[in-house]
Amino acid sequence: MPYALLGLICLGLPTVAAAQTLPADLTGHPVALVCLGLFAAAYLAVMLEEVIDLHKSKPMLLAAALIWIGISLLDRQLGIPPEQSRRILRSELVEYAELFLFLLVSTTFINALDERRLFKALCAWLIRHRLGYRQLFWVMGGVTFCLSTVVNNLTTALIVGTVVLTVGRDNPRFVAASCLLAVIAANAGGACSPFGDITSLMVWQDHRLSALQFFPLFLPAVVNFLVPALGLQFAIPKGTSRLAEQEAITLKPGAWTILGLFFLTIAIAILYEQLFDLPAYLGMMTGLACLMFYAYLLERRTRASSMDIFHQIREVEWDTLLFFFGVVFAVGGLRYLGYLTLASHWFYQGMGPTVANILVGFLSAVVDNVPVMLAVLHMEPKMDVYQWQLVTLTAGVGGSMLAVGSAAGVALLGQAREFYTSLFHLRWAPLIVAGYLASIAVHFGLNAP
Repeated sequence: MPYALLGLICLGLPTVAAAQTLPADLTGHPVALVCLGLFAAAYLAVMLEEVIDLHKSKPMLLAAALIWIGISLLDRQLGIPPEQSRRILRSELVEYAELFLFLLVSTTFINALDERRLFKALCAWLIRHRLGYRQLFWVMGGVTFCLSTVVNNLTTALIVGTVVLTVGRDNPRFVAASCLLAVIAANAGGACSPFGDITSLMVWQDHRLSALQFFPLFLPAVVNFLVPALGLQFAIPKGTSRLAEQEAITLKPGAWTILGLFFLTIAIAILYEQLFDLPAYLGMMTGLACLMFYAYLLERRTRASSMDIFHQIREVEWDTLLFFFGVVFAVGGLRYLGYLTLASHWFYQGMGPTVANILVGFLSAVVDNVPVMLAVLHMEPKMDVYQWQLVTLTAGVGGSMLAVGSAAGVALLGQAREFYTSLFHLRWAPLIVAGYLASIAVHFGLNAP
């Protein structure tokens, strides 16, 4: 049963409207146990993605489909009206669509900036200035932290990973340590921003915290980044990259304008939520419309500078977006069966919110922090703003303790597999845990009521 409870806390999605339609506790029914086993098997396949070479979306989508087939058969057996499960499915679809649209727009902007050569220009600039390895280490760490406050940690890690592999490919120790720092910085920066991480985005969209209530997490996030970074710098070799100087990369027309439109889009999303009480994804779609019109103007100006926005949309990380779909609907099925109610009683009512929220961070190191936060939101524990800030911080930065604890870590395991490994990450786990505990202490000292 402890193993089952460990899985339970990693599930869930906030769907208040459907909460009144849940059936009685079905957790002991054989069909429900099979559904729980399906989810566990699917998530095991996700954790072994790099070993078995199977995209994480495939097992999770299959598990979601089979779980809901099981629920349909169980409802028929017990005489439960099908309208109940349909209400749950519709509410899950709405929650997923909000998350999907936000991420779709954000990733499209990043792809457009990449197509305009902005990131290649950054690589060339770093190589030309002949920075030392330790200077590069701190520059890339700072860039990662800042970038992850406006871009989700997965996308940030992939961008920075590309830069690190380009400018430091002649030194494996530098690449390994910089990739590890990129994971830590991406998770830390994302935790203090409403749109910097999938988990914080979900907290914001569920109206647990307003956009302004994420700002008190900035200093705890900085501490979480700096503590391991100060230790990691001693693993960086002295000297300068031996790569030949590279000529400056000429940006394609419109690169800086698109970057400005991206920041404007983020601002619009916040204004929609703060001033007009409209969902943030609507602001993101407004920004996407502006990007499309700007691409149209570029094409009218010169064919040589044309940019196909729909091509950039096709290039988004569909495996991750479909994985989230599978998680949301698989978790919705286990919620319908009553497993999350059981886990909520055990964690938040049994241990109290502070202990439970700190443990959430350690759980997110074992399992991806997205389903961990989905579980917390779906349990709907009675917590004040301070505790919601705490769980946002711990779920975001706790995933840094192991390489498989966050989307950023898993992405870099694949991108820099020759240099950055789970074993290398594990060697530095004590220092990362120290940063995790230090960030919690800072949050206690600064933000406790």
